[in-house]
Amino acid sequence: MSVYKPKNSPYYQFDFQRGGNRFSGTTGKTSRREAEKVERDEKEKANKQIEAAKNATGGPLTINAAADRYWLEKGQLHANADTTSTDLARLVTYFGPNTLLNDITDSHVATLVQWRRSQTAWGRAETADGKPMKFVSAATVNRSTVLVLKKLFTRAKKTWKYSFPQEPDWREHFLQEPGERIREVHDQEARAIDIHMRPDYAPVFAFARATGLRLDECLIEWPMVNWQTGWIVRTGKGGRLVKTAITSKVRDILRPLIGHHPRAVFTYQAQRARKSDASYKGDGEARVRGDRYPVTYSGLKTQWKQLRKDAGLVDLRFHDFRHDVGTKLLRATGNLKTVQKVLNHADLKTTTRYAHVLDEEVAAAMEDLHKAQPAGSKVPKKSRTPKRGAA
Repeated sequence: MSVYKPKNSPYYQFDFQRGGNRFSGTTGKTSRREAEKVERDEKEKANKQIEAAKNATGGPLTINAAADRYWLEKGQLHANADTTSTDLARLVTYFGPNTLLNDITDSHVATLVQWRRSQTAWGRAETADGKPMKFVSAATVNRSTVLVLKKLFTRAKKTWKYSFPQEPDWREHFLQEPGERIREVHDQEARAIDIHMRPDYAPVFAFARATGLRLDECLIEWPMVNWQTGWIVRTGKGGRLVKTAITSKVRDILRPLIGHHPRAVFTYQAQRARKSDASYKGDGEARVRGDRYPVTYSGLKTQWKQLRKDAGLVDLRFHDFRHDVGTKLLRATGNLKTVQKVLNHADLKTTTRYAHVLDEEVAAAMEDLHKAQPAGSKVPKKSRTPKRGAA
């Protein structure tokens, strides 16, 4: 299929198949000629990925070939594929494209971790107000380097049937992360959010607060929404299916959005016009003031930072919406398995972090028990007088 322009979108899309794999997306171009050039570039990129995957089969496996093949088979299907692409490219750049996966040892991974943890967040030297930017967190180092490299090795072993006598001991390289907090959203914080919320972003934030989905999982598309079955189904963390019930509250959030965009559920209105710019740090696409465009992962994170600043929310994270749903749901049901399913935890052990709520209920029940006892009831003391007949 050649490039085409969907209804209600100013941009041409590309959609083609190579090697049994489908490649599709927006060209970001309003001109057919420019869109066809983007399509040719995408086809060339796809051909290189497929060729690298074929060459990697049975032969020496370079990190570049492994990354290309992993992206083709798994990465492009991830819920946050852009992040996966960035992480893979980072590894290839660091090690060099011709480095054999078999040559990567514990020493190399240790050096990689030190290199990554010395970088600042967002690659910036300072914040907008001139303060030094913090270094990337231990969690970011783990998930953007060690975990990604480990996935390449695992895929190569289990699926591509390679062996690695010198495979690194991954447990030795994961940095210790602080224990994840369980945090509810306070009433005054909720009011501050509502006051300072941009109206066009209000639906996606309301959806997050109602469902407890992760940030990337909130970016749903209309084909995922099944009004008949009453479920929203999409791929989430770890490639697992995430099922979200279309409750009356979720339905009230989504129905007014029908017709805003042919595919994306959540959109925003461009506040200013912008010409197409490949050097732009966002998606680089042109913008027409007042028109609606899909909310993106990076755009939502940026909007959350601005909202948090405007509302004065110093100690509230987007992920805390998820904790809020889990905590309140467990308090209402007392059922950890239900909370596990709603939050899509692979292991019930993860859900048991919310067990402090059950402890609260136990303490409250004991308090009620004690209040129900007669006012003068006391525990009888042992008599010091020996029983009659005792020796």
